[in-house]
Amino acid sequence: MEQAQGGPVSTEITLPAPAKLNLFLHIVGRRPDGYHELQTLFQFLDYGDDITFALTPERPGIRLTNSLDEVPDDDNLIVRAAKTLAALATNPLPGVSIGITKRLPMGGGLGGGSSNAATTLLGLNYLWQLNLSIDELAELGLTLGADVPVFVRGHAAFGEGVGEQLTPACPPEDWFVVLKPACNINTGKIFSEEGLTRDTPRITIAPAFEGDASRYRNDCEDVVRKLYPEVNQSLEWLAQFGPARLTGTGACIFGRFPTESAARIIWESKPSGVTGFVAKGVNSSPLHKKLTELE
Repeated sequence: MEQAQGGPVSTEITLPAPAKLNLFLHIVGRRPDGYHELQTLFQFLDYGDDITFALTPERPGIRLTNSLDEVPDDDNLIVRAAKTLAALATNPLPGVSIGITKRLPMGGGLGGGSSNAATTLLGLNYLWQLNLSIDELAELGLTLGADVPVFVRGHAAFGEGVGEQLTPACPPEDWFVVLKPACNINTGKIFSEEGLTRDTPRITIAPAFEGDASRYRNDCEDVVRKLYPEVNQSLEWLAQFGPARLTGTGACIFGRFPTESAARIIWESKPSGVTGFVAKGVNSSPLHKKLTELE
């Protein structure tokens, strides 16, 4: 992912910021600092946001060309990631204008904000020719959010700790129907619920996602079902066609299908008022594929 110092680099690039699914999410304990110890399996989707970075040597600074209504610019992970990276530069950097085509729903459990941050770190590392390694970028990403490192590293992974301890994994690259019920979920509320399971037995990476799928679940799902009837209704509907599961703390849910045509048949019959998409699970991030093409 590094390029030679001073080599030819574009002044404008558009990069994907893909979604992720938590194929399972087990809560195996709670740390003294209040954070939960997790075991999860991350897989990317070939669907997500697109971010365009354009260098503006004549105009210093970091600017979003289209702000998000729900998020002030200074709180946007794109801006925070860009500023975090810029702070490491020893020489003045050209300004950058950043535009986002937003497809991933806010608060859906698809990692949209974390993916945006990772794409910004890798994209500006390339454009600004900072030559930071993936390890260095992943470390920076962790300061922005626990899910950012998996997007920076760009491979499906078994995650532990708060999700930042990553071991590459290769789950089946199936097709998914992803549904977004008409509600927004507060992650902090879910993790603070008394009824949340926090003692699921640990598993090892070797058998992760092998054999009996019923061994795996999302430990947040029961609490989310209870607090958000819209999620419960969507899960019950999707479960008619096979196993359905919550991703992250929600609100998005997903069902796995062997072919695109099978997934689209289910998608076409989804209940009214529910949004979402059909996408393929991929173990190599579309972001990394795009950056490799630029080298």
